[in-house]
Amino acid sequence: MKDKEHNIDIEFLDHIALRVSDLNASAQWYENVLGLKPCRLPEWGDYPIFMMSKKSGIALFPANVADPEMDPNSKNVKIDHFAFNVTRENFEKAKEKYQELGLEFKIQDHYYFDSIYTKDPDGHTVELTTIKVNEQEFYK
Repeated sequence: MKDKEHNIDIEFLDHIALRVSDLNASAQWYENVLGLKPCRLPEWGDYPIFMMSKKSGIALFPANVADPEMDPNSKNVKIDHFAFNVTRENFEKAKEKYQELGLEFKIQDHYYFDSIYTKDPDGHTVELTTIKVNEQEFYK
């Protein structure tokens, strides 16, 4: 499995998903402090709110602040997942590799992107995402 044929080439860190207590306050903070631009996608509803700089950014999701537990599946304020951008070819390689390794994974269609999710040994959700539309249409 160490040969080049099985390597998944990462293009760039696509986004980090954060659970936040106040979506609008967080969006305003990332815009004012870091200069990230808000990007709301009507096909996805009220959230996430993407805060973008070129092709990478932060996806803001509402936290369940009433949840008293901090187990790995809790929706408290935390990093929800991180995503690497890959080409379609490497997305398909990842599916094959995950199957070969016996990893549990799920695939999700996000309208503009396809994503494959798995967990690292500590339970962090790792996403590989590939764009389905023309990049110039999405990253404008």
